[in-house]
Amino acid sequence: MRIYKEYQAYLLFPLAMFYWGLVYWRNLFYKYGFFITNRLQCHVISVGNITVGGTGKTPTVLFLARYLQNNGKKVGVLSRGYGRSTKGTLLVSDGTGPKISWKESGDEPYLISKKLDQVPVVVDEDRFRGGSFLMQQFNPDIILLDDGFQHRGLERDLDLVLVNSGDIISDHKLLPYGFLREPWINISRGHAVILTKTNLKKPRPFLRRKLRESKLPIIQSTFEPSISSLSPETPKNIKKKKVFIVSAIGDAAGFNKTVKIMDCFIVGEKIFPDHFNYSQSSWKNVEALSTGADYIITTEKDWVKIESFSISKPIIVIEINVKISPKGRLENLLKDYCGIHYS
Repeated sequence: MRIYKEYQAYLLFPLAMFYWGLVYWRNLFYKYGFFITNRLQCHVISVGNITVGGTGKTPTVLFLARYLQNNGKKVGVLSRGYGRSTKGTLLVSDGTGPKISWKESGDEPYLISKKLDQVPVVVDEDRFRGGSFLMQQFNPDIILLDDGFQHRGLERDLDLVLVNSGDIISDHKLLPYGFLREPWINISRGHAVILTKTNLKKPRPFLRRKLRESKLPIIQSTFEPSISSLSPETPKNIKKKKVFIVSAIGDAAGFNKTVKIMDCFIVGEKIFPDHFNYSQSSWKNVEALSTGADYIITTEKDWVKIESFSISKPIIVIEINVKISPKGRLENLLKDYCGIHYS
């Protein structure tokens, strides 16, 4: 096994160097103005990460959208629409729910459009073009740029970088060895870090050191589970119930820990790759594996892809409620970078 890993590392080394070169020169060209950036006529807040998946961007976008709405702001959401079957500018929702299928929009923008009222959602691989469409059609005060840290072509007023508190040292190696999308030093482009899922795993010493050395303001967030309004089964609680977990997300282990907070008995688990495209047959296999469970438990992101299936077992959909601390630090960031004042 050790020889295999060394051989694998040897084969991946040229790919890693090529990827590093692309990231380095791309960022350098943006830094010195060789690549053009564009600005929209509204405030833009980017919610992104420096690693591949698993940091909780979608729950954080939902939290921020509601937070800003509660403070009297008109909000729009702009996403690339990862994995969608379409191209170009596409209106997912005008603020009254999804107008297209999840396959056309991508699973995460579709979920956002189902969860948010009076918040238009647009997908476009060209974020400036998509943002211009949002401005023309809805004139929001603030656009939340979903997964925007690496998208340098659109200027943002506030760059929030999400980091999973459960990260381990091997995660912080550049792709394909680890999960870093770009070298950690580039986190300094951000304005603040949101350290997510702090109630699930305390950050390791190496991560605390790296965050401290970044000199960025740190906001901590916890992920609190509850039964989603999308759930077909809505018991008051699932305490002591036997459950089988199925998910296709970036941090399946984190979701498992989140479910444990609900004090149920996990009797099994089926993990699919992130953004997995379920089929009726793959779902039947899940049901076969879940024999003996009172409920199948899944995420909201997974549910939007399986809700149209023939389902014979009771299923509960879990939503993630984000709580942040210190609240005043977020308020100060929004005031300093976006001019948002609180009564």
